[in-house]
Amino acid sequence: MDRKVTQIHFSPGGTTAAAAAEISGALSQDFSTIDLLKTKTPGEISFGSDELAVFAMPVFAGRIPGVCPDMLSRMKGKNTPAIAAVVYGNRAYDDALLELTDILTDNGFVVIGAAAFVARHSIFPEVARGRPDTADKEILRNFARQCGNRLETIASQGHITVKGSRPYREAPPLPLKPSGNSRCNSCGACVKICPVGAITAEEPRKTDKAACITCTACIYVCPQKARSFRGLTYKLAGGAFRKKCSSRKEPELFA
Repeated sequence: MDRKVTQIHFSPGGTTAAAAAEISGALSQDFSTIDLLKTKTPGEISFGSDELAVFAMPVFAGRIPGVCPDMLSRMKGKNTPAIAAVVYGNRAYDDALLELTDILTDNGFVVIGAAAFVARHSIFPEVARGRPDTADKEILRNFARQCGNRLETIASQGHITVKGSRPYREAPPLPLKPSGNSRCNSCGACVKICPVGAITAEEPRKTDKAACITCTACIYVCPQKARSFRGLTYKLAGGAFRKKCSSRKEPELFA
């Protein structure tokens, strides 16, 4: 493909970035990346009509993370083709994909394909463990190729309709919050990665529960594996969630 491909993602647990990379890699072997977790306050970035942008967001309680709309508002298209993908932990993606496609359309992008994919659940990792798996990745690549084929007829394409409702569902705050244990050596990795400043360098084992958005970035970045969810509430919630959400769900594509 002659077009420049840029992947824009927010991926606290790494699975959203992995799914997006399957799409981007099927379109270009030399795609560039904008990591919104590591670049928390990006300046305005413009994309031309001769480029292609791949946007990928995780789903938090049926919506894209609350910190992401402002970040995405800085991404400006000029009739730029875009692929929208949300990644969820085998429960439901509710209004997240609709929210993402609405944001992109409002920002000057032309959504040529949209999809919802399943990945390991970030809070209850026993659910959908190992996903995206081999079958998922093949679907991701085929979806990308489908979207690539549509680029030649972009001017004649209609609006893509995805699942979801307006007004979007309210995303309730998640009561489960991770914290550190005695293995913590105050390396500061969790402090640096937290997108809302809920962890301080002075007390890295603690979490500001009012600020924390339960994104789990601190858990997955910790080299000592010192941060996690714990307690009876987490154990009981995990059992109920596994019972309700263990049946395999498949990707849903809109192109």
